[in-house]
Amino acid sequence: MADRYYFDHNATTPVSAEVFQAMAPVLTEVYGNASSIHTFGQQARKLLDEARRDIAAMIGATAKELIFTSGGTESDNTVLFGFGRQAHVITTTVEHPAILQASAQLPSVTAVPVDGSGLVNPEDIRRAIRPRTKLISVMHVNNELGVIQPIEEIARIAHEDGIVLHSDGVQAPGKLPVDVNRLGVDLYSISAHKIYGPKGIGALYVRKGTALPPLIYGGPHENKLRAGTENVPGAVGFGRAARWVMENGAAEAARLEVLRDRLERGILDRVKDAHVNGAGAPRVPNTSNMRFDGIDSEPLLIALDLRGFAVSSGSACSSGATEPSYVLAAIGLTREQAKSSVRFSLGRSNTVEQVDALIEAVADVVARLRKLAPAYA
Repeated sequence: MADRYYFDHNATTPVSAEVFQAMAPVLTEVYGNASSIHTFGQQARKLLDEARRDIAAMIGATAKELIFTSGGTESDNTVLFGFGRQAHVITTTVEHPAILQASAQLPSVTAVPVDGSGLVNPEDIRRAIRPRTKLISVMHVNNELGVIQPIEEIARIAHEDGIVLHSDGVQAPGKLPVDVNRLGVDLYSISAHKIYGPKGIGALYVRKGTALPPLIYGGPHENKLRAGTENVPGAVGFGRAARWVMENGAAEAARLEVLRDRLERGILDRVKDAHVNGAGAPRVPNTSNMRFDGIDSEPLLIALDLRGFAVSSGSACSSGATEPSYVLAAIGLTREQAKSSVRFSLGRSNTVEQVDALIEAVADVVARLRKLAPAYA
């Protein structure tokens, strides 16, 4: 079988060796319910508490401010439905579907537009505030473009009016330093499977004193904010992944930035009429969204996959959609431009050799597809 190279780390990451090693004995040996008072339960509780401390430390929070969820989508929904059923909510046009689809169920929502690079203007957020505004939700890092939003400025605006600020931070940890106190957020969503942890486990930071109604009702788990028996093996894996980020994240981010820049320069040098979507805005170091005039991204993705390269055309949570990316439409791209765009998201497995091979493959495939495209001259 030909070598296969994974360039879709924003969709999900593989479970790392150290995470698997941490989880394996928990799956088979620590089967007690963490809410039980006997020894089996207390053994599980100890591991759950340790994981909670590690994950909280990764984002500069205290353990008491962190509740476990099933992932970023549940964390986002908990916030939106907790605050938005009886009040006005402000968000942006480039949020993850977990925010936008939840917002669509609410009675009063304003989605603030972004500029041509994908950045929201904090003053546009200010202008959208109404007397009944109770929540502002702006993602920290865009999953398709890698653009970093000005969360600190938005936090100051929100708090001037006593409004709660939430940020979907799923794409941030491991790619840039995260400190919820410096950011000024009141609520912050994170997910394990974006940082080489297991799927099915996430967390929500809830700043002390923030009154948040639960989304899921039942037992008094997670400080009465998320009912259900805790996923101890998942939490342990998440905690181990968080420790890796704290120990190695800065060095890995610097390495990925070199690779990402090499990839973009190589493609721009080799491929005429190629562009970087979101260029000029602050971006995380692993993400590049590029468009290639005159071709459709679907045959490009298929051709690259046949050559062993896994890339994407946008959010995995929107896969299967026939319409072009709403994020790319929001930054002003035409339908044709949006449909000619591809996202490359790098991670721990990628090397200089893989990047150079990807550059060659992209240049070759784009040239071949353009010969077949009557619209490209």
